[in-house]
Amino acid sequence: MRERLTTMMKDSMKAGDKRRLATVRMIQAAIKDKDIEARGAGKTVSDDDILALMQKMVKSRQESADIYAKAGRPELETQEREEIAIITEFLPVQMTDDEAKAAIEAAIAETGAASMKDMGKVVAALKAKYTGQMDFAKASAAVKAALAG
Repeated sequence: MRERLTTMMKDSMKAGDKRRLATVRMIQAAIKDKDIEARGAGKTVSDDDILALMQKMVKSRQESADIYAKAGRPELETQEREEIAIITEFLPVQMTDDEAKAAIEAAIAETGAASMKDMGKVVAALKAKYTGQMDFAKASAAVKAALAG
């Protein structure tokens, strides 16, 4: 993951693509912050941690783009959408709704979840297998609905 970022940064410099270069540098800065935070706790940052970080970055930019759209600031909305597109290039392909539903059903069966008390186990199992591939806010709601009956 880090090698892909470095390669993309070099390619962006050579091509003179300022938006892509700035976005890749922003991603690398966020990863470096995460590395420093993890080092203080005596841990290392895995690719899954980086994927989760990038998902948060995308979500944050989507919220910002929506706010800019409502405020009538199309130039800032466009900038956020471009950054989302660049960050998404590093994320795995998102699961469809049907695939997510099947994964949730499998996780419920795997963990033996029977009630709302088991929701944490199911979501943890999903995060372990599908980091970067599904929106866990939507997945949590779906798990809650499935366990509620």
